[in-house]
Amino acid sequence: MQVGKETAMIQQWQELVIHGASIKASDVFWKPGNIPYLRVKGVIEPSEGWPTLTPQDTEWLARELMSERQWNAFQDYPECDVGMTVGDVCRLRINIYRERGHIAVVMRIIPLKVPTIDELGLPQSLKDIAMRPQGLILVTGPTGCGKSTTLAAMLDHINTHRRAHILTIEDPIEYVHTDKHCIISQREVGIDTLEFQDALKYGMRESPDVILVGEMRDQATFNTCMQAAETGHLVFSTVHTTSAAETMERIINMYPPHERPQVCMRLSRSLAAVLSQSLVPRKDAAGRIAAIEIMVVTPTIQKFIEEGKPSEVYDAIEEGEHWGMQTKNQALMKLYAAGIITAEDAMFYAGNYTEMRQMLRRFDAERADERKQAEAEAARARKRAAMRQRRPPATPPQSSGNN
Repeated sequence: MQVGKETAMIQQWQELVIHGASIKASDVFWKPGNIPYLRVKGVIEPSEGWPTLTPQDTEWLARELMSERQWNAFQDYPECDVGMTVGDVCRLRINIYRERGHIAVVMRIIPLKVPTIDELGLPQSLKDIAMRPQGLILVTGPTGCGKSTTLAAMLDHINTHRRAHILTIEDPIEYVHTDKHCIISQREVGIDTLEFQDALKYGMRESPDVILVGEMRDQATFNTCMQAAETGHLVFSTVHTTSAAETMERIINMYPPHERPQVCMRLSRSLAAVLSQSLVPRKDAAGRIAAIEIMVVTPTIQKFIEEGKPSEVYDAIEEGEHWGMQTKNQALMKLYAAGIITAEDAMFYAGNYTEMRQMLRRFDAERADERKQAEAEAARARKRAAMRQRRPPATPPQSSGNN
């Protein structure tokens, strides 16, 4: 396809990706009728120096990114996910779609180095969760909240501290892992396998210890994941929900009413933990940090799930610090108390708005009282020091010895 000289820069699209990676952008947007945009620290910003894109530009880019088979399939089904690596700079998870009859592209920039749990500043309890021998672990949250990064960090922890076979089924592959103490097999839907469900079914014959399913898309996929967890595997996956309670309600409501009691029973026995996260801007504008609600399936929570009462788990999470649990509000409160995020952002990302407001007011009042007490103590110390300085030195008694 011929591209006009004034917009030939589209052929250097990798330069914008490399620039985006250098400033830690998370996404690049290519849309006809506008210049390319980057998402930096969660905020959309224009790419200076780039011309307005034409429909021909984005079509050229799409054909450049897709194989011939993918392009032909795109003509009938205008949705396509592509994964690729740009040199030794980064990896891309690309979505190609149609917008008002024209082609548009969004690229997610993924670092080549898999970050660790410590580097991400994630709760240490995630290490214990990752080292469980079996069970279903779900990481939830809206699109772009860092679910894939958290999962990659947990898999890297397993890769570093266990000797096992890790099987991942993704669409497309995002973080690329290298074998450390584990053997890691990464399969991409559409290239290495046709469907999630087929890959899971035959994956049971590949002697896996740990299985990652990129996304829990339907009832069939969830059934297979639950079965794998029930048969002694550690299974990771993601769901687009905003809390542990909502996650369980979503799963239960996937099934018709007559099947739900059996699903609740199976879920109570197979589910190990639910991590629900949000990415919150840092106060120092140095990026974003994850605030994670952590639910570990204790005997109490297991009973609530078995009885089909997921809404009852919130209080158990709130009181479960001994088990490494915390609510989203408690996670936000810790970040605010440490001076990492602002009160406004804590309110914006709160799981329970009213409760978060009360927690902030209580904390600020306690901190104000502590400040007043410290100032009063400092004033008393200064007063004592001043009094000591004004007090005349004691006159030593004169001796009255005999001559």
